[in-house]
Amino acid sequence: MSSETDLHHVVIVGGGAGGLELATRLGDSLGKKKKALITLIDCTRTHVWKPLLHEIAAGSMDPDRHELEYLAQAHWHHFRFRLGRMDGLNRSTREVTITPYIDEDGNEVIPRRTFKYDTLVVAVGSTTNDFGIKGAREHSLALDTQEQAQKFHRYLHNALLRAQTQNVVLQPGQLEVAIVGAGATGVELAAELHNTTRELAAYGLDKIDPDRDVKISLIEASDRILPALPPKLSYAVDVELRKLRVNVFNGERVTEVSEKGVTTHSGRFIPAELVVWAAGIKAPDFLKDIDGLETNRINQLVVKQTLQTTLDDNIFALGDCAACPWLGHDGNVPPRAQAAHQQASLLVKSIKARIAGKEIMPEYHYTDYGSLVNLGRYSTVGSLMGAVSGGSMYIQGLFARLMYRSLYKMHLMALHGVMSVIMHSIGRLISRRTEPHVKLH
Repeated sequence: MSSETDLHHVVIVGGGAGGLELATRLGDSLGKKKKALITLIDCTRTHVWKPLLHEIAAGSMDPDRHELEYLAQAHWHHFRFRLGRMDGLNRSTREVTITPYIDEDGNEVIPRRTFKYDTLVVAVGSTTNDFGIKGAREHSLALDTQEQAQKFHRYLHNALLRAQTQNVVLQPGQLEVAIVGAGATGVELAAELHNTTRELAAYGLDKIDPDRDVKISLIEASDRILPALPPKLSYAVDVELRKLRVNVFNGERVTEVSEKGVTTHSGRFIPAELVVWAAGIKAPDFLKDIDGLETNRINQLVVKQTLQTTLDDNIFALGDCAACPWLGHDGNVPPRAQAAHQQASLLVKSIKARIAGKEIMPEYHYTDYGSLVNLGRYSTVGSLMGAVSGGSMYIQGLFARLMYRSLYKMHLMALHGVMSVIMHSIGRLISRRTEPHVKLH
């Protein structure tokens, strides 16, 4: 039997949807049979599916019931997990550098390390792009991580408690939330907040009238919400949001964020105690021209159709941090969970081919299966691509909601298997009856 030093070493940096799925599938095949050594590196200890972060932020989902421990997943699926954040790359020695891990008290727990690789997969996702707008970094919150989502929920809960106990009239903007960016995250967060603020108020916050005191504003620079999705879907969601009394401001580009609220290019001021920035994405800053690799203006690694970086065939990139051409379209593959899933599936084949000594790698062709937007308990709308003669089919209501929920179930199945997901779902149906439907702390 070969020793670990003789095995082909695959290092995957980033445990998001694509990276964790790739590590799990490679571990179950190559790792289990000792055909390769698989290492997953991430800067957090647990994984939560990123499309759920708006629910955690609103309080409609308890993250403790949905997070996955990387160490446990690694143990069960025959790969190694290492805690840390990548900040450097040496292509000549084939090594990645990981920053020291510092605890909340400022103590160094794990020193700086390097990891050698034969194949490197960069799957570090994306972060919010504030475009250098004045005050955005200081006075708004992003929803890139579970920690940020939980931080927003604490702020929201504290704001409601403060309003409940104060003896003076509410100040302008005190219980108002401004969401900058009306993509899927911003839209879904607005709907969830409408529901959860009313749920929270029902649990003893009797001095707060959600319809009168709580205001939610959605600010979008384009002429409509959900600008990346079909107009019909955008219009349907706009109608639903306005029914919920969400203030929708289209065609308003934010120029400044302050402690008091948001100012737009037209001079409009929108008061808000809490501001969420969901207006754009970029890859992490450390990727910019890292060790000479080609990157674009938002720090994404430019890759070929094989998902190999343009200047180094030993390095692959997938997900939001990869700029992959979308064949037949202008621009690159959109940063969606379905793209990361498809790319992870391709890279399972690619890495097996590399280890087998094959020189020709399979090419990635993005398939758009459509888009779904979930407005919590109020509505779900979407469009399914290729439904009729290569076109699209508009869906709404119960069927759309079931389709939306199935996306998360598919992610869980890729990580745990079908039977585990079925048993977990049955358990949640039972336990849900004895729990509040909103997180109360």
